Amino acid sequence: MAENTGTQDIVYSLAASPAFDRDGLCFAARASGLYRSEDGGLTWQDAYASLELDAALPTAAVAVSPDFPADGCVFAGVSGAILRSLDGGHSWFVTRLPSPPPFVLALAVSPDFAHDGTLLAGTLEDGVFRSGDRGAPWAAWNFGLLDLSVLCLAISPDFAHDETLFAGTESGIFRSTNGGRAWREVDFSTEATLVLTLALSPNYANDGVLFAGMESRGLFRSEDRGHHWARLGEFIVTEAVNGLILSPRFPAQPHVLVVQGDTLLVSRDGGHNWSPWQAGWSAHQDIASVIAPQGLDPGAPLLVGLVGGDVLRI
Repeated sequence: MAENTGTQDIVYSLAASPAFDRDGLCFAARASGLYRSEDGGLTWQDAYASLELDAALPTAAVAVSPDFPADGCVFAGVSGAILRSLDGGHSWFVTRLPSPPPFVLALAVSPDFAHDGTLLAGTLEDGVFRSGDRGAPWAAWNFGLLDLSVLCLAISPDFAHDETLFAGTESGIFRSTNGGRAWREVDFSTEATLVLTLALSPNYANDGVLFAGMESRGLFRSEDRGHHWARLGEFIVTEAVNGLILSPRFPAQPHVLVVQGDTLLVSRDGGHNWSPWQAGWSAHQDIASVIAPQGLDPGAPLLVGLVGGDVLRI
């Protein structure tokens, strides 16, 4: 990874090409900018080099198009703007968001992006912004969103038909079933707490399963689209859940991975029983982000972003 700047250079977000096993392309959004790797995360280069910036551009969110191998679309969220690349992260177009400049914390790309061109951005204090034109114009879509501090977003795998979105905020979870035009608070039967991460089952259209990782009180699962919730791993997953991944074959392969402090825990039964991802492994500093670009099969690589700025491949 690039050298640290001397201050905490958190890896806020990671993203990988859907063809990672062939092209090895991945991105790391850090406090010092955005970095690009062409060798599966072993070496990194400044993705903003073509912008010739005079200072670091803190980047908290990065996402790639589901059709990245064909369209080369990458999106990065910064303070007051969203950057879009059409050539795999070499050159960038900047779209400013309305003033006062919101800080973009999360990005979500429609699974049907090739046809609907839809993206959503969650911001620190200004709610959700939506683009229906491949990331060019953006507009705030916050009707019914009672908490505008949006920390994470999750989009239904069947978005083209159900238009379902979830937003995790400082006080709870909100759901939209019309593509973000209107939101309703989910009846989350627990004490109000920050929702750090959300994940929907790849078979959400049929099983209605989603998971929520909290700043406190661990991990929760709903099997009815967010109407009722159950806590998982109550005596094991006890710290802030900074990362949450489901197997791409869930629920046929009911594997769930969570970040807890400096460790990774995995459940192979949908969240009921837990064990370390690798026995005895620790990052030796807090983990801020994680992706599994080739799924959660044994031996598949993970990319782990640390609060100190490094990205580990394990």
